Amino acid sequence: MGKRGVIVDYAGEELHPGDLIAYAARQGNRVRLADALVEVVTTKLVDGRLRPMLRVRPTGTESGFVRRRSLRAEWISSEHVRLVIPDVADIYSEDEDDPDSFDCE
Repeated sequence: MGKRGVIVDYAGEELHPGDLIAYAARQGNRVRLADALVEVVTTKLVDGRLRPMLRVRPTGTESGFVRRRSLRAEWISSEHVRLVIPDVADIYSEDEDDPDSFDCE
């Protein structure tokens, strides 16, 4: 039995804003796997049922031969989502403030 108010992926890992996830995305008649950063974790009432929803921003890393046209944020259900790295957005923001961080020049 899960805790009340916690949204999880299909393996039971908690999802929070700033997490890196992998999810199934449609392109035409095909399905591809895409990586994205979670922006908002919430629930929405759809057809009388409370559904867990995520607002995600794709990173551009995905399977398939045809590139994604835009990296706009989109709403997805957490039904086919898997957590890859938790709190990845916090890791990148900390590195930008660190003057001793590695620089590729």
